[in-house]
Amino acid sequence: MPQDPHAVHEQVALELWDAKNERRTVPPVSARHPGFTALDAYAVQRALRTLEHKNGAVHAGYKVGATSVSIQEMFGVDEPDFGFLTEGMLLPDGACLDPGWFIQPKVEGEIAFRIGADLCDPRTTAADVLKVTTEVFPALEVLDSRIENWDIAWVDTVADNASSAMAVLGEAVPFDGRDLAAETMVLESGDVVQTANGSAVMGHPAESVACLVRILASFGGGIGAGDLVLAGSLAGAVDLEAGAAVTASFGSLGSVSLSTSGN
Repeated sequence: MPQDPHAVHEQVALELWDAKNERRTVPPVSARHPGFTALDAYAVQRALRTLEHKNGAVHAGYKVGATSVSIQEMFGVDEPDFGFLTEGMLLPDGACLDPGWFIQPKVEGEIAFRIGADLCDPRTTAADVLKVTTEVFPALEVLDSRIENWDIAWVDTVADNASSAMAVLGEAVPFDGRDLAAETMVLESGDVVQTANGSAVMGHPAESVACLVRILASFGGGIGAGDLVLAGSLAGAVDLEAGAAVTASFGSLGSVSLSTSGN
């Protein structure tokens, strides 16, 4: 007798929840459920979000993933996805992270948006996003995957909350219409230096946020006033190791940094 899809979604969500809390990996969801669709993967993510909220997590916003060619090529995915953020996932500039919090972490440099009004129209454009953006932030997103060896198909990362872990935010910058597509970024971690600009994110990082609104609208939802949105990595992700120091320096938005304890 075929399994009830809802029961499967709940089961996979609980498995990912346990893996996150126990700091261990599980085999790819896509390998064990080869018929999983985008709707299945997002249903798992919603069940995972419910588990988080039942255990005290407070909604903070969203992250958009796989928005640049460099990230799509790195992880072998070919379209954007999104995950949810909670208040406990957000840390201030200069945060020192314990490597023991993670399984196989990586870090990306991004631009984050504070949205000042509800957005839920399926026709939302980048211009619409910019009209209601109150402030932007330099940000470092820490990724982590509960999937073995980052062996992820698109449905794996979606189910696993878009491989989210934490985000470190720099100082808020009031949005004044500056050209975020032209915003430059230099990401430094040890000997690794990556450079990019905002146009690497779907041509303009606000287009990434608009894409998120359109996806959420397809589920009957949207971005709420006050939500924070991480618009996606400008360059490739770098491994986050014990004793690391990572800085993203932007042309006009300032910089943001994090470090990890250990040697």
